[in-house]
Amino acid sequence: MTSPVTAIPVLPEGTIRPRWSVMIPTFNCAHYLEGSLGSVLAQDPGPGAMQIAVVDDGSSDDPEAVVARLAPRRVEFHRQPANLGVVHNLTDCIRRSRGEIIQLLHGDDAVRPGFYETMGQAFDLRPDIGAAFCRQIFIGPDGQWRAISPLERSDSGVLEDAAAHLAVEQRIMTPSICVRRAVYEQLGGFHHELLCAEDWEMWVRIAVHHPVWFEVEPLALYRMHDDSNTGRNVRTGADIRFTKRAIEIISGHLPPDRAGQVAARARATYAQSALTIAQDALRRRDASTAMAQIAGALGLDRTPRTAMRAAAAVLRGLKGWMSAEHSPRGPR
Repeated sequence: MTSPVTAIPVLPEGTIRPRWSVMIPTFNCAHYLEGSLGSVLAQDPGPGAMQIAVVDDGSSDDPEAVVARLAPRRVEFHRQPANLGVVHNLTDCIRRSRGEIIQLLHGDDAVRPGFYETMGQAFDLRPDIGAAFCRQIFIGPDGQWRAISPLERSDSGVLEDAAAHLAVEQRIMTPSICVRRAVYEQLGGFHHELLCAEDWEMWVRIAVHHPVWFEVEPLALYRMHDDSNTGRNVRTGADIRFTKRAIEIISGHLPPDRAGQVAARARATYAQSALTIAQDALRRRDASTAMAQIAGALGLDRTPRTAMRAAAAVLRGLKGWMSAEHSPRGPR
C-alpha cells in the first residue's frame, strides 16, 4: 500500500549543513515575491548559516526574474518541470533543504525583522523541541494589516498539551513556523490527500511527537487574497471537504480516549467558520460561495445550533437581496 506521505531522506554524511533553510514555494505570485524574498535577505546571516531557495511550481509568471534581480548568486532557484500542486511542491521544498531548521515561506508571505534571531533562540533554549511558531499578522493583498493571531499563552515557551490544542483549529500559518529537518525525516512530508488543510495536519502530527514552542512576538506576515490556495478552495467549498478529511486524519494521531471529543470540537469550530464566510459572501451577493460554505458547514456539523445559524444566514441573504431589488436605486 502506498504511503500517504513522502519520505524525507536523511542527508548524506559529509553534507555541509547551514543552521537555516528558508524554502520559498511559489506559484503565480511573482508580484509578491520581491517582498517575501526581500524580508529574508534583510536578515540574511550569510550562506554558511542560511540556505535560501525559491522552488517554483510551474508558474505562468516569472519568479526567476525576481530572483535574478534581487540576489541571483545568493538565492537558489528551482523550477518544477510540471505543476506538482501545493502539497507535493511543499514536500519537495523539504527534500531540497539542507539546513538543520526549515522554514517554508510561501512566495506571497513575509517575515518581520528579528524573525530568525528570535526563533533560533527558542531552539537554543529548548533543544528538545521539534518546532517553534510565532504569532502572525494577517495582511491583505495591499500589505495592510487586518488582524493579529491571538496569544496561545501569556509568555514565550513550550505549548502545553499542544497536540490536542492545535487539533481543534488551525492556529499556525505556514510562514510563522520553523521545524527541525530531523523531524520531517522522522515523520515524512505533507499528506497527499489534503490539497488544503495540509499544513494543519502536519503541525498536529509534529506536536503529537515533539514539544512545540510558542513565541509571543508577531514576527510573520500571512497574506490573504482570493488567488491564494485557500482563497481558491473557499469559493468552491473544497476547503471544507479537505478540512473534514483533515479532522479524520488528525483524529487518528490522537489518543483514542480524546480523539472523539477533539474532533467534535473541530467540526463545530469549522462549521461556524464556514457560516461566517457564507454571511460575508451573501453581503457581497456572492451566492455561489455562500451556498458552498453553508453546504460544507452542514456536512461538518449537523447539530441544531449549526442548522439554525445556516437557515438564518440564508434568510438574511434573501432579505438583503429583496431590499436591494426594491430600493430606489434598483439592484446593484
